[in-house]
Amino acid sequence: MLWFVIGSLSPLLLLFLCSLWATELPWLPVLALLNQTLVVFFLDQLGRRLKSKPAGAATEALQVTLALGHLAILLPVLLRATTLPLASALVLLLTLALFMGQISHPNAHELIHHPRRLMRKLGALVYGSMLLGHHVSAHLRVHHSHVATAKDPNTARRGEGFYRFLLRAWVGSFRAGLRAENAARSRKKPAPSRLWHPYVGYMLTAAATLAGSYFVAGGRGLSACLFVALYAQVQVFLADYVQHYGLWRQVDASGRPEPVAAAHSWNAPHWYSSAMMLNAPRHSDHHLTPKRPFPELELSADMPLLPHSLPVMAVIALVPALWRRVMARELQKIPPPRARSLD
Repeated sequence: MLWFVIGSLSPLLLLFLCSLWATELPWLPVLALLNQTLVVFFLDQLGRRLKSKPAGAATEALQVTLALGHLAILLPVLLRATTLPLASALVLLLTLALFMGQISHPNAHELIHHPRRLMRKLGALVYGSMLLGHHVSAHLRVHHSHVATAKDPNTARRGEGFYRFLLRAWVGSFRAGLRAENAARSRKKPAPSRLWHPYVGYMLTAAATLAGSYFVAGGRGLSACLFVALYAQVQVFLADYVQHYGLWRQVDASGRPEPVAAAHSWNAPHWYSSAMMLNAPRHSDHHLTPKRPFPELELSADMPLLPHSLPVMAVIALVPALWRRVMARELQKIPPPRARSLD
């Protein structure tokens, strides 16, 4: 559990220090950015094995700390960024966005799968503050049921570039999540009030975040918030893109897909980035056992492995031609038909 704590909390601590002293110590934002990029890359190269540990109170304490820390530093960091020179402000905002997309996102993802309602609400609040609240409904009600099929907007087709996927997945997940929520609500008797619709909550959280950023730092704070939220959302969709790219569930004559298997998600064994991202790169096991706490997620020989860590693959995905060349080799290692296009 120690490395999960170090990997996930050290970026949060550095962002907190930046919110206090980035003006007096202009090297702090640079250090925070390097800690979340180059330091992670080099530590991954050490080849240390990240051993899973039984989940318990320490796991929940870390999750709550990360979620509350995310909510606590958001506005102070935005405010501090508006007082810095442009270059320093961009470094700080990029670091905040990376933290939100690479640490807050995996943490919120774990929270929305939690058996306790309060923890699920906390996860939804984190996503709402990223202006991406609908991801909760789309992930729970659509992605897990339809992953690796054409019905899941967040599964990337083979050959599909990330930028085309991003627009399709954002709009598609918003609509699919809304349809799924409406269908679930229509089955309830008596019908619940529209005021309690999850999408109303998502919108209110987003509005409160934007209003708060404007209140503390005016138009510059609002612009900074939109920039950070957009870049954080890119990180969220990069994770979906990388972890399911080109993998396909067979469909029988009746149109029913085969059960989700280990072969339907990409995984990464790199130890430190896995610790930082709360084992999000162990994605196959999560789809097989969605309720399993992150310290217990495992890797096995039948799980497709990415050639590089998840953060590195996300960077490669930003260059579609390079991404297709790299992944063409990896898809060749997977027996048909799972390497087929979704088209």
